Amino acid sequence: MTEKIIENFKLSQICGSGQCFRMERIGEDTFRVLAGDRYLEARQQGMRCTFSCPEEEFAKFWQNYFDLEEDYGKYIRQINPRDGYLTRAAAFGDGIRILRQDLWEMIVSFLISQQNNIVRIRRCIGNICEKYGEPRVNFRGEPYWAFPTPESLAPLEEDELKDCNLGYRSKYVVRAARAVVSGERDLEQIKGLPYRKAREELLQFFGVGEKVADCICLFALHQLEAFPVDTHIRQALEAHYKRGFPNRRYRGSRGVMQQYIFYYELLGAKEERIE
Repeated sequence: MTEKIIENFKLSQICGSGQCFRMERIGEDTFRVLAGDRYLEARQQGMRCTFSCPEEEFAKFWQNYFDLEEDYGKYIRQINPRDGYLTRAAAFGDGIRILRQDLWEMIVSFLISQQNNIVRIRRCIGNICEKYGEPRVNFRGEPYWAFPTPESLAPLEEDELKDCNLGYRSKYVVRAARAVVSGERDLEQIKGLPYRKAREELLQFFGVGEKVADCICLFALHQLEAFPVDTHIRQALEAHYKRGFPNRRYRGSRGVMQQYIFYYELLGAKEERIE
């Protein structure tokens, strides 16, 4: 077990922020996280967090995964105090961090996310992991499944993942796997590219549009210049930034601000309107 005191870190907010789909609440203050072929349980009470892994594994993988070396207080302090909307959004989601997730997993996850809701996305990803991922056993001796590799998905027929409830997205995922396995798309090369070039490369995958490319850049490549625009973000921009979002002020942190806005629109703004 590893115990840490962490500021600006809330597992519940990260879980509900729409950036990861293999993280779920399993108790009042406990969450399960699957990443690649790894398994973690994390419990949080205030700023005190307990992780179900040795210090060595935490330092080697999870510390980077949760982006714990970064001071997120600096992003909040960067917000224009006259921007009441963004100030409220950041205060509401002040425990969100941009996870550093696997590129392949994010490509598949956000291909599946199109015209989909979070509950169904989680179910679809769980289905493909159980059917095509390598079986593993956690520290309790319970089974779980690694995320399926491109090699495990490339031989499938284009419609075969419909059995996992992917619908028309099945062909997107299978074609992406084939592109990676054939060498048509080089994931390692994409990891080394700056934001604009990485985005261009990701747009070459069949089924990847601008929003999906930006989500992958933000949540896999940790390119904080990315600012994915979906329905929630578009509504916020139209309501609060009629002259456009102040990109210059938030250069290098736009993706963090996007998450504050997205989470607030998803949960906080609704609560505010009800009150």
